[in-house]
Amino acid sequence: QVQLVESGGGLVQAGGSLRLSCAASGSSFSINAMGWYRQAPGKQRELVATITRGGSTNYASSVKGRFTISRDNAKNTVYLQMNSLKPEDTAVYYCNAQIPPPVARALDLEYAYWGQGAQVTVSS
Repeated sequence: QVQLVESGGGLVQAGGSLRLSCAASGSSFSINAMGWYRQAPGKQRELVATITRGGSTNYASSVKGRFTISRDNAKNTVYLQMNSLKPEDTAVYYCNAQIPPPVARALDLEYAYWGQGAQVTVSS
């Protein structure tokens, strides 16, 4: 299995910065893409950013230019640097790890794993 442990959430004023970290353990060698999703109260979970093992990134339009996702494959850790935070960024942020289906089936793993969530609150 894969375990994801997040850290770095908190309370910040609008315009401030926070950095989230997510460390993977277990069968972390099987992970391809990792990413961050968020869920605000009363809303559906939405994609924030993803990064593949090779470093290709994808961002939601709402965070492009303000957030940066990065990854240290040696440490099995993914980061989300959040700058110029806005009150609408307030949400629980979840780390996600994707396992390629053929690998998941061969190793009896799930196709995706989630962290426990980190609260990010941006005050106006």
